[in-house]
Amino acid sequence: MCAVSVEVALTVRAHFAECPAWDAATGTLLWVDMNEGAVHRYRPADGGDTVTAVGQPVAAALPRAGGGLVLSLRDGVAVAGPDGARRWLTEWSQEGVRGNDAGIDAQGRLWVGTIAGETSPGWLARIDADGTAHTAATGIELSNGITWSPDATRMYYVDTRTRRIDVFDYDLDTGKAANRRVLTDITGTEGLPDGMCTDTDGGVWVALFRGGAVRRYTPDGRLDREITLPASLTTSCGFGGPDLTDLYVTSARRDLGDVEPEAGNLFVVPGVAQGLEGVPFAG
Repeated sequence: MCAVSVEVALTVRAHFAECPAWDAATGTLLWVDMNEGAVHRYRPADGGDTVTAVGQPVAAALPRAGGGLVLSLRDGVAVAGPDGARRWLTEWSQEGVRGNDAGIDAQGRLWVGTIAGETSPGWLARIDADGTAHTAATGIELSNGITWSPDATRMYYVDTRTRRIDVFDYDLDTGKAANRRVLTDITGTEGLPDGMCTDTDGGVWVALFRGGAVRRYTPDGRLDREITLPASLTTSCGFGGPDLTDLYVTSARRDLGDVEPEAGNLFVVPGVAQGLEGVPFAG
């Protein structure tokens, strides 16, 4: 549906790469190897990749306004300063859930979801700059992609096991999401919806785990592009580069062994669209 060039940006064979996020201040792409507890910074300018271990599974590492990072970790949300010193904003390991994908709205608030535990349902929460957590949705099974429309009046959201992309009405002034409804349901097609991003035309890009593809949906939920990749476990996508016109796609090699030689690599699709400018976490 879309004739493009899919390139390997980094041959890394990650176990479970996730959450590519462009850090404009440093000209680097943040991404994580989740179960390895590793935060990566990829430098497109010279191909370098710096790795920092954080000591437990990490689902997202995003820029922070004061320098350093905000981290969605297994046990909760933490901020790390430029020196690596870390403090918790909220911990939820005692609740039996696990932190997962995250996104930052245009006012610098963090949104993060959880994976349900054996006896504990998951939830979707907003973390304000002062570290206060607000629950926005409950009964979540496997929280994943979170992204916004260009005018920030809509928040798109994936609970993977529903096989849907949902949409909320979003109030940027208050940070409240309401009127959750289905944007599109991909039941019956190959793959599960995972990480997401948005382009400047309002298109919603979603990686299909076990589908080996990234799809673009229009704001009314219509599929209008699909890009196939040489890795079936595509996990997430995000725009990067100086003009935000490179679509980076993460993948996993979990349980695949040598069946897929490209599995776990970081891919890039140049010039496919232009992404929204990211905002660092305000806390």
